[in-house]
Amino acid sequence: MQEKLGIYLNKKELKAVRISSPYWIPSGDDWVLLTPEVNTTILAVREMAREKNLAKEPEKIDWGQIPVGQ
Repeated sequence: MQEKLGIYLNKKELKAVRISSPYWIPSGDDWVLLTPEVNTTILAVREMAREKNLAKEPEKIDWGQIPVGQ
């Protein structure tokens, strides 16, 4: 389970979430695990998304939150 923790990006919504416990693990085609490092900054998240061609405008990526009721 530890390998599923980290920073995930929702490519469709351009939202990043920090997953540091197995309470909720993103699933589906819109979610990508960017890094297992949960203390990554938003600037680093944007740079990773740019390097991996995950967003046309990575500067618009911001922090999101775990969906309620999921």
